[in-house]
Amino acid sequence: MIVKKMHEAGVRSEHAYFAAFVSIGGALVTWMTSNRTEHAGVDRADRWGIFIGEWAPTFFGLGVALSQYEQIEGTLNAQ
Repeated sequence: MIVKKMHEAGVRSEHAYFAAFVSIGGALVTWMTSNRTEHAGVDRADRWGIFIGEWAPTFFGLGVALSQYEQIEGTLNAQ
């Protein structure tokens, strides 16, 4: 139901995969920024990096679900 609503709203599997890769890069940038600017030690930087990094599996999962829905609907762009 959620995947159907997302598809109807215009979200495609490519969008979810892109968000996953951005979150991986965001985790690295967040970790480096926190480590350099907060002066709270590596522990806090690790927490920020892990927090952002945990989004990637969610986006990859949504990408797979959307891809399967797109295959069923016949709207998957196979290039």
